[in-house]
Parts: sequence; C-alpha cells; structure tokens
Amino acid sequence: MLTLLLVPLLLPFAAPPLARRALDRLAPAPALWTLTSCALALAASCTIALGSLVLTGLLELPPFAALGELVHPLRTPPNLLLLPAAALATGALTFSACTLGRNALRQLGAFRDSRTQANGHPAAGDLCVVESPHPDAYALPGRPHRIIVTTAMLRSLDATEREALFAHERAHNNAGHHYFLALAELTAHCHPALRAVRTDIRFAAERAADEAAATAVGDRGITARAIARAALAGSAAPSTRPAFAPGATTGPVPRRVAALLVPGRSRPRAAVAVALAVGALLSTGVTTTAVLGVHHQVEVAQGDVRH
Repeated sequence: MLTLLLVPLLLPFAAPPLARRALDRLAPAPALWTLTSCALALAASCTIALGSLVLTGLLELPPFAALGELVHPLRTPPNLLLLPAAALATGALTFSACTLGRNALRQLGAFRDSRTQANGHPAAGDLCVVESPHPDAYALPGRPHRIIVTTAMLRSLDATEREALFAHERAHNNAGHHYFLALAELTAHCHPALRAVRTDIRFAAERAADEAAATAVGDRGITARAIARAALAGSAAPSTRPAFAPGATTGPVPRRVAALLVPGRSRPRAAVAVALAVGALLSTGVTTTAVLGVHHQVEVAQGDVRH
C-alpha cells in the first residue's frame, strides 16, 4: 500500500519534459487543454495520496485509533517507515495549503483592485483605458469582461498594432483562459514539479491567443510586431494584474513572435498527448487503488469485514 502511494508522488516529475514537447508537437489550443487536464489529474492524485498517508499514520496512534473505532491493529508497513512518511506528508500538505492560501489572498486582492480600477473608468464596449505612465494591457475576467489597457501602452503602438493587441486580449476572454491559468496556479502548489508545467500552460494560453488574434487581424506580421512592441514597452515596469488575468506581454515573447512569423514549423503528433494522458490516468488509477486498499484495511480493523 505504501509503495502504491509513492507512485502518484513520483509521476509528476515526468510531466515537465513531456509538457515542453507537447508545446512543440501540438497546436496551442489542444496543448492548453491537454496540459491543464493532465496537471490537474496529477495534482489531485498527489494530494489524495498525501492525505491517505496522513490518515494511515494517524490511525496508528491510539487516540485516533479509538476515534476510528478500530478493534484490530491496522495492517500497515512497520511504524519505522509509516510514521516518518506520514509526518512528511503532513508537512507537505500543510506547506502547500499555507502557500496556496497566501497566494490566493494576494491574487484576489489584485483582482479586486483591478476590477475597482476598471469600474472607475468609462469603457468603450469591453475596452477600458486607464491613465498610467506604465505600459500594460491584459484581459480582466469577471462580468462583464474587460480589456484593461494603459495610456502609456496605447502611445507605444500604432493603430494596426493596437487592434492586434485588443484582438489578442479578446481571445483570452472569449476562450476563458483565466480558468486555465487559475487551475495552473492551483496545481503548482500541489507538487513542485508542476510549477514548470504552470509556465508551459501560461505559454500555451498566450500562443492560443496569438493565433486567434492573427486570424482576427488577418496579418501574422502585424500581430507579431504588436506583441513584440507591447512586451518591449511593458518590460520597463512590472504589471500589478493578478496571475490569472492573461496579457499579451506574458511568457517568452521571442518564441511567440517566431511562431507567428514562421508558422507551420511544428509537426502535430498525438504521441506526446497520449503519453501525458497515460501518465495522468496511471496516477489516478494507482491512487484510486491505494485509497480503496486503505479503506478496506480500515474496515477490517473495525471488524466490519474479514480480511
């Protein structure tokens, strides 16, 4: 049982290299869905496995065994192995919960400030222009959706580049990319290996919006130039937007510009998506089997069923 619970803790380490290959082998939108779904499955399996280790370790202690109404000893590995593993799992879950809670409060505060700022300025449709000396532009989720752009950013671009920038941000809102980014933030706090996948998910979201903007504008060169100039202008000052509010200046901009200027370089292959899906399904299956095994052992210890 203890060995099975280690599998979902180790499998996420295989995700980052596969995620990088997925970005090269899949179109941006399918890559975004694949990476986010697999990261969520791996994160959930890891969290459940840690919780099962904590529960099993607690049931080895007399007060919790009495609380669980155990009438027989729980059939588990030796305490020299189980109790340290349970203690480490408790520490990992506590650390993850604290960092996630702190980050959630910070991001919600930034979102609230952005909504307040947007509501305090007149909007032309979904476009809200904010007076600021710092160039910035991003898609703000919520009802209604808003595209926040500063006056400094508008001054940095010409008319055609502005339209490409607005098309990029509208693509984020229309596709609901903020949900993918929020899930990426969540998974990154469940396992350290998934932090690299969070970066890849952000990149996939930006690439998907790039392609949508290029289609809307009808000119990949203008879209690439708008993204490059917006990123160059926005690099002077850090953005205060929440992490789940996507913006055109996010991620490795040179790679995005190169993908727009030289389309069709990637060779679509489903093998990497299948490998990611197999890893996520394996993690989920092993975790389910281990949890059912723990549940059965508890029932045996309670005298409800025979071993």
